[in-house]
Amino acid sequence: MEKKPRSVRREPPPREVPALAPALLLAAVLFLNGLLYLYLSNVHGSSGRAGADPSLCPLGSFRLGAGKNCSPWLSCEAISKEVRKLKRVGEGAVKKVFLSEWKENKVVLSQLTSLELQDDFLHGLKMLKALQSKHVVRLLGYCERQFTILTEYHPLGSLRGLNETLSMPRYKGFNTWHRRLALAIDYVSIIRFLHGSPLGTLVMCDSNDLAKVLSQYLLTSDFHVLVNDLDALPLVNRSAGVLVKCGRRELRGEFVAPEQRWPHGEEVPFDDDLMPAYDEKTDIWKIPDVANFLLGHVEGSDIVRLHLFDIHAACKKKDPAERPSAQEVLDTYRKVLTLLIREAAVPSTREML
Repeated sequence: MEKKPRSVRREPPPREVPALAPALLLAAVLFLNGLLYLYLSNVHGSSGRAGADPSLCPLGSFRLGAGKNCSPWLSCEAISKEVRKLKRVGEGAVKKVFLSEWKENKVVLSQLTSLELQDDFLHGLKMLKALQSKHVVRLLGYCERQFTILTEYHPLGSLRGLNETLSMPRYKGFNTWHRRLALAIDYVSIIRFLHGSPLGTLVMCDSNDLAKVLSQYLLTSDFHVLVNDLDALPLVNRSAGVLVKCGRRELRGEFVAPEQRWPHGEEVPFDDDLMPAYDEKTDIWKIPDVANFLLGHVEGSDIVRLHLFDIHAACKKKDPAERPSAQEVLDTYRKVLTLLIREAAVPSTREML
């Protein structure tokens, strides 16, 4: 009897991984890392004007628009002859602010509101001249005897209008968690700059509520932050025992730091002579509140807040000495941005494969 040949079960050949896949994966990772590097380099440049930016001129001069040459700060005579007021756009306790024009460029002309406040005005001018950098609005000229300051114009205005700006159709593409976190990084970069300025440790005193803080900073057209108002910027010199007090009136509310509030209870009337002085850590206390506003309520912002929870909790320590420095806060913000962008890049890399 003839035996039937046994059927031999054939295993399917092992699945071959295309040799190209690892190369594609590596290329994708390198590409995304390159994008991340470029993005963070732009963010870490802070205020839209990195140190090597050709728009920065030697101290005492400026460049506007597409101009190639640096012009000296405008003098009293030049401001009187060449600058034309267009309309008043704001007024604070110290300055009236006018949208103006100089050689077909929109500029901002600020003038003293009352001679009683001339010391504040001149202090702000002194700070503006001494602190010109990528963090500070560009000074174009001034006239001390007429109490006039000329600065660069930024059409998006102060940070108070951020949410309204981002709701406009042309800017909705900027309304993302990473762009908003970049603005918070700019803000903390400015605080770090003031705390380690060429003049010493400066405290941002004009900051008794959130709206007031936001009004001190400008939003540039390329979505960065500049400090604009430097009228109340006292100096701390801890080694010499020099501390500060932000004004002579009582400060209230949770926004200001605990050490800025009257420590002797309601039964004792406020007396500035009995009010203890403090240092720059008052600025650190306010960072979480400002950052919370800047982060807004867009997709991903709650994840950012979660990653910033520990550093923000440290900023709110009652003892100022236990709060982190502005540099430590800045380092944490940058690490969180890097981490979250890398995490967001991983799913994109998988989809590419």
